[in-house]
Amino acid sequence: MIQINNLYKKYDAPVLEDLNLGIPDGSIFGLVGINGAGKSTLLNLLSGILKADSGEILFDGQPVFENVEIKKNIFFLPDDPFYTRNTTPKNLIEVYKTFYDFSEYSYFNYLKQFSIPVEKSMFNFSKGMKRQVFIALALAIKPKYLFLDEAFDGLDPIARMALKKELIKVQEETNMTVVISSHSLRELSDICDTFGILDAKKISSSGEINKELEKYHKYTMAFKEEFEQDNFDIEFVNFSREKRIITCVTELDYDQMEKAIAKYNPVILEELTIDFEELFVIEVEKRGYLK
Repeated sequence: MIQINNLYKKYDAPVLEDLNLGIPDGSIFGLVGINGAGKSTLLNLLSGILKADSGEILFDGQPVFENVEIKKNIFFLPDDPFYTRNTTPKNLIEVYKTFYDFSEYSYFNYLKQFSIPVEKSMFNFSKGMKRQVFIALALAIKPKYLFLDEAFDGLDPIARMALKKELIKVQEETNMTVVISSHSLRELSDICDTFGILDAKKISSSGEINKELEKYHKYTMAFKEEFEQDNFDIEFVNFSREKRIITCVTELDYDQMEKAIAKYNPVILEELTIDFEELFVIEVEKRGYLK
């Protein structure tokens, strides 16, 4: 298990402050937050690349920074990984063989699956193609801990589907712990089972996605006359009205909601599905970021 306790990191100003988080073994964890929230910094700290100013990051009770044995089990794919003008997918493995034991056969098989030319310079590859090369490497290495920064950035829909399929397959085979940072929340909801929302320099909300989604209920309602939010004796998380049609989010389940609005004689009461992206918006709106 990864345990983060009272983490603090600053550059010119604090980026992360009093951050606490536990990431269970074998989970696919989605790290989300607004731009500039500190997601990349946190991934660099988790990888042991950066040193925290205070606090601790423990992998099964062991600190990660300057711990060679722990780092052997970590593969970190940053948003813009390093390569030289002369780097090809074929010779890239010579660098990583120094640090990891992995199947070259699996690596080249993934490259073939992604239709990547193995002997051409990566300098002229698109961002998506470069990303696929390093993802192929990560999947071939099969680390105990895999950290992906903006995992789906630059990938076309077919490549994203292939990545998800192979990532889930490897994770199920090895019980690998995966932490994915992405601005595409809909992409994360398809693959992640746990999440953490990073804002105000700390993790403001975390847990199992399905359990968190069950806390909220989204409804569309229609009435014979127009009602404002203040007309209802209900605590709304989100409320919008278009004439006599209301769309809202609350913690009331369907039976509770039906009783709460019965006196207003609704024409329609229909419960809708809330996805991970809406959960994120709800959480950040509660803290005033989108107001």
